[in-house]
Amino acid sequence: MRETRIVGTLSEILKEQWQWRKQILSLGLFDLKKTSAGAVLGPLWFFAKPAVYILVFWFALGVGLKSADQTGSDVPYILWLVGGLIPWFYMQDMLGTGINVFSRYSYLVTKIKFPLAGIPTIYGISNFIIQIGLVIALLVIHFICGQPLDLYLLQLPVAMVLMFVFFDMFSLMTSLLSAISKDFMNLMKTLSTPLFWLSGIIFNVFNLGIPAIELILMFNPITFIVTMYRCAVYDKMWIWEKPEAVVGFIIVFAITLMATLVIYRRTHEEVADVL
Repeated sequence: MRETRIVGTLSEILKEQWQWRKQILSLGLFDLKKTSAGAVLGPLWFFAKPAVYILVFWFALGVGLKSADQTGSDVPYILWLVGGLIPWFYMQDMLGTGINVFSRYSYLVTKIKFPLAGIPTIYGISNFIIQIGLVIALLVIHFICGQPLDLYLLQLPVAMVLMFVFFDMFSLMTSLLSAISKDFMNLMKTLSTPLFWLSGIIFNVFNLGIPAIELILMFNPITFIVTMYRCAVYDKMWIWEKPEAVVGFIIVFAITLMATLVIYRRTHEEVADVL
């Protein structure tokens, strides 16, 4: 009986997403335009911050700490670094504003009968468009570094879709909980920085030499996405050649999906009253 209710909730969410797809896309594009409105450089600001971050980390790690000497590869270290930082920029936003999107779009919750499940998708779309631009920049760096056009690059769009779907789902779950409890929202914001340093974005999780910690990190979806990006542009291997990473992501994805559906079914009617 419980399984039937969960399946029914999933069906309801997917149906609403499809029926409101045009409005969701339009609002996502509008949100992007609104963010850049009034700026002389406009959309270029979306890429200025990531560029500065990449240059700072490259100088600190590649030049200052000589991390490039630890990769054991002739491929420039900058490609390895951007392979981890570029997906992080998307995930960082989803772990920041994305965990409380109902407050950002409160008018959709309180004044318009807009499906709650579609609101995280609006924010996800606006960030995903920026991510597409950053991935194009990643490919430019990839070719400048002398890397070939090969089949491994097909993993990039797959990784992007998986990242979008997982964090759209994660944003829905955490936004519901954040609307009910401000303590949960503060907890998630506190965890954002530790997740950056502990997710293999600026170090290779497979070279730690501590099997227990490496196994734990395989259940971190951020680690999986970053690994898949690097498999495509740097390591030149297929993600399934690291089965522990794939299995870990599948388990976490399934658990997150179940938790999201249960939380949505129990709390979605209360969100408007709380806000």
